[in-house]
Amino acid sequence: MSRLLVIKIGGNIIDDADKLASFLEMFAAIPGKKILVHGGGKLATRMAEQMGIRQQMVDGRRITDAETLKIVTMVYAGYINKNIVAQLQSHQCNAVGVCGADGNAIQGHKRAKGDIDYGFAGDIDRVDPAFFDNLLGQGLSVVVAPITHDHKGQLLNTNADTIAQEIAVALSADHAVSLIYGFEKNGVLMNADDDTTAIARIDPASYRRLKADQTIFAGMIPKLDNAFAALDKGVQKVIIGKAENIHALITGNSGTLIINQPA
Repeated sequence: MSRLLVIKIGGNIIDDADKLASFLEMFAAIPGKKILVHGGGKLATRMAEQMGIRQQMVDGRRITDAETLKIVTMVYAGYINKNIVAQLQSHQCNAVGVCGADGNAIQGHKRAKGDIDYGFAGDIDRVDPAFFDNLLGQGLSVVVAPITHDHKGQLLNTNADTIAQEIAVALSADHAVSLIYGFEKNGVLMNADDDTTAIARIDPASYRRLKADQTIFAGMIPKLDNAFAALDKGVQKVIIGKAENIHALITGNSGTLIINQPA
């Protein structure tokens, strides 16, 4: 099996031009097959506010009404995605930018959870591994924006962490996939206020303990749930850590390694 890296970056990198430029230079230098999934950052929110489109969040998730969908599609699949691709080209990393609607790459459906109407927010039904394999086989690095579609003509705003997980799972049958979640911390922390307290490894038993004593809470739990779900479905390795340390994350010298069994 060939090695494949699926790397997700979030708003802390997207929103900082200098950090993004530095990260993309490092990403470009990584050898082999690689896919970069990016979040949206704050630009869409700022643009919506400038246009008088009120933004609503529930449990950290954006309510995507019809006008907001236009904004996030333009910003995520347009400016941010193509800016990343252009910067990678400047580092001799031949890249192509896509969203889930391109090539029928990622199909989803409108999220329906309880009484909350998330609007045009989407959950994923299917990732087409052949689409990504075709691009990777041409020597292209793939940059994925967090927009999917329902195969009925409707675009959907979709969580980038979940997109990264589902792409990693879909490609794990034919590749040795490492999934890396890059964010603003050094890893999963014992003390959320102390970046030197990153936990080196987490297995299912230690995860249960960390949740029970509330060492891990709030936004980290969905990220770890995604990590263990990916491992259960064939992904070989999941690492969570600071995106700026991408080379150290890949070599195991930084971040938190998520494993299915204790060492």
